[in-house]
Parts: sequence; C-alpha cells; structure tokens
Amino acid sequence: MQPLTHKYKPKNTKEVHGQDNPLKKLETFITNFSKEKKNAALIYGPSGVGKTSSVYAIADELGHEVIEVNASDFRNADQINLKVGGAVKQQSLFAKGKIILVDEVDGLSGHKDRGGIQAIVKLLQKSTYPIILTATNPFESKFSSLRGKSSMMEFKHLDYLAIFKILKRICENEKIKFEDDVLKALSRRAGGDSRAAINDLQMLTQQKKELSKDSLEELTDRNKKDKIMTALNKIFKTTDLNIAISAFNNVQEDLNQQFLWIDENLPKEYKRPEDLAKAYDMLSKADVFNRRIRRWQHYRFLVYINALITAGIASAKKEKYKQFVEYKPTGRILKLWWAKQKSMKKKAIAQKIAEKTHSSKKEILKSTMPYIPVMFRNRKMQDSIINELDLDKEEVEWIKKQAK
Repeated sequence: MQPLTHKYKPKNTKEVHGQDNPLKKLETFITNFSKEKKNAALIYGPSGVGKTSSVYAIADELGHEVIEVNASDFRNADQINLKVGGAVKQQSLFAKGKIILVDEVDGLSGHKDRGGIQAIVKLLQKSTYPIILTATNPFESKFSSLRGKSSMMEFKHLDYLAIFKILKRICENEKIKFEDDVLKALSRRAGGDSRAAINDLQMLTQQKKELSKDSLEELTDRNKKDKIMTALNKIFKTTDLNIAISAFNNVQEDLNQQFLWIDENLPKEYKRPEDLAKAYDMLSKADVFNRRIRRWQHYRFLVYINALITAGIASAKKEKYKQFVEYKPTGRILKLWWAKQKSMKKKAIAQKIAEKTHSSKKEILKSTMPYIPVMFRNRKMQDSIINELDLDKEEVEWIKKQAK
C-alpha cells in the first residue's frame, strides 16, 4: 500500500498550506538567485510543516531540477565535497535550472562530522546554483557559520485548520467517510505536524475507509499507554542510570499518575525483598519532596523527585529481572485521580470563561458551564468557543464527552 504522505505530496505551491510567508520568501530567493547576496537559504522549523515539500513544489513550478542530499548520510568533508560539490559543478541537462537541497543539516553532529559543516560553508560561496538547507533547530553554536552565510526562513507549526484542509482533501479523494469535528480533533492531535496527521489518518482508516470518534479515542489511549509502558520498562529493566533518569521525558502523565503507575507495578517486577524495600524507600522519599512542593511551592524539588522515581528505583535492584511483566494501571486510586483530573478540566474551562466575561469562576460553574456542552453541538459555535477561549485538545475532548 502506497503511503498517503507520498501520494499527496504537494505538486505545486497552492497545495502547501499554512506557510504563505516563508513560501513567498523561498520562491523569491530561488527566482532572483543571481541578485541575492547569499547563495543559500536555511529553512528551519519542526517536522512535518512542509520544508522539503515546499522546495519541490517551487522547483516543479519553475521547471527546475532538485538534487537532494541528506546531510546525516555524509558526515565528513570528503563525502560532502564529493556529493554536494559534484552537484554544484554540473549543469542541469533536462531542466531550466537546478536547486541543491541539503536536507536535515542537524544530522551533522559537531565533533563527529569531521569538517562537514565547514565544507558546506565553502561550497556555498562557490555555488552558481541556489542551495537550500533544511533544519529543525539551526541555532546551535556549531551552525553559526552556516547561519551567517544563509538567508534564514522560518516554517512555523501548522495551524490545525491548515492540517484539517489537507486531511479533508485526502478523505474526499480516497472516499473516506468522516465528520468534520472528528477530523478536526485528529488535526489538533497532530501538534502542527501534517506528516504525523496523515500517517495517523491512514492507520485509522485503512480497513474500514471511515474515521470514527471511537477509533480516534482508542488511538489516543493506546499512545498514552505505550508511552508510560516504555517509561516503566526503562526504569525497571535497566541498571544504566542515564537511561532510567530520562524515562519520563516524553510522557504526558503528570507526577501523581507516575507515582501511581510505579506503585502498582513495582512489586510485580522486583521479586527480591531487599530490592523491593530499597525501591519503595526511594519512592517514599520522592513522595516527601512532593508533599513539600504542595505545601511550600518549592518546585526546585521536582529535580530530586524525578531522580528518585527513575534512577533511584532503577539502582535499587542488584541486577535486571529477566521475567516478562505486563504493566497495568492501578484500580480504584487511579480512577479517583482521573475523576479529579476531569473536574480540574471543568474548572480550568470555567476559569477561562470567567476571565473573558470578568466574572467569578464559582458563578461560571453554576450559571454558564451547564450550557457549554449544549452550544458545542453546533459546529460553528464550537469553533468560535474553541478559538475565543483558546481551549487545548484535552479541554475540547472533555466538553465533547459532556455534549453526548
């Protein structure tokens, strides 16, 4: 099956959504290259916002050939000179002009690249063709010479409505059944990454050709569960403290939920009494710090808490346990916590309304909140409320559940 990201890659600039300003700058740079003071454009921004596809879309419209090189594949000066240098010297045989695309310059890893960055800088000065560099974060000190020789152009996170337009066109062309509010929820969930949104859409609809609310909720729950499972695995199954201490870096569950997951699964993993005792000692010390944060608002203690519940618990065992353990969430306590979290979402939404209407949160909870789910059933009002209150995706999902 062909990936939808490849099938619906923009064929022209009209199909590139949400990047009008940098797109115009890039097109002007390429068309007026002979008059430009700098020979390269460094386009940067997060993944999935259209950096590379914009280069190809502009090239197709101008009739230019694109010579693409992935910088992470060429780490030293000799390789850069061979690949990029060869492209700089050769004329295009079948196109009006040529664009040299050096993708993902972040892949040049400082001391490991053996002069790769310096080699690119020298080639920039000699090139008679526009060179386009792409990066996620070009502001590290090692890229200072590249920044100085390039025109900087930022591609920002895509607005969810821009992603919605992309997904809607794909659904219509692929005969995928969908509802606007569900597709918009998927668009928001992508966090500005259109590539991730398209991949999620393909995964959810490849069997039934239908995007349902249930399948979207299952995907969200599954992804959250996978992340916490990975974190627990890093803590329980390793003796490398550097691995363990980073376990919760990309996990959305807050600190209290992390405590509950560890408390529930720790005795299932650690079978030796002395290991279990040491691990619970680490967890109890972390809980002491957590209480001090609640009482005195000393948030600097968060560093100690993370160290104790990750590296501390990992170091409590003499050696890794080889048996497979299926990690599960705790029962009643976690359910009570989730119920409290839902109540907090309601209060957070009420607070936003109170600030907009110059009212008290207490009054909004009584007089206004009961009507918000009702108003959410109207799609136009739904979008208006989301934009006016700047609701995040979890708050939107909470209201939608109340609107059923």
